[in-house]
Amino acid sequence: MIRVEVAYATPERQEIRQLEVPDDATAYDAVVLSGITGVFPEIDPDSNDMGVFGKVVKEPKTHALREGDRVEIYRPLKIDPKQARLNRARKKEI
Repeated sequence: MIRVEVAYATPERQEIRQLEVPDDATAYDAVVLSGITGVFPEIDPDSNDMGVFGKVVKEPKTHALREGDRVEIYRPLKIDPKQARLNRARKKEI
């Protein structure tokens, strides 16, 4: 067994769950085993992007975890970052 964390945050709340998972657990497994979807029902482990320590994991179902890893579940973007920068730049021009 290895110890890992699963983290998710909204603008209002943050939750970090510490748990033990089997040695061969994946990022996807940790999210499911953590029970965090019971706290945040909007999380869908099959569609939400995930990362480990801020680096996106392309295949959470096959990404093997190591002792001490923190799996982060990312919320969908409301606006494309490029568009957000363009909007801010336009506001400054006014």
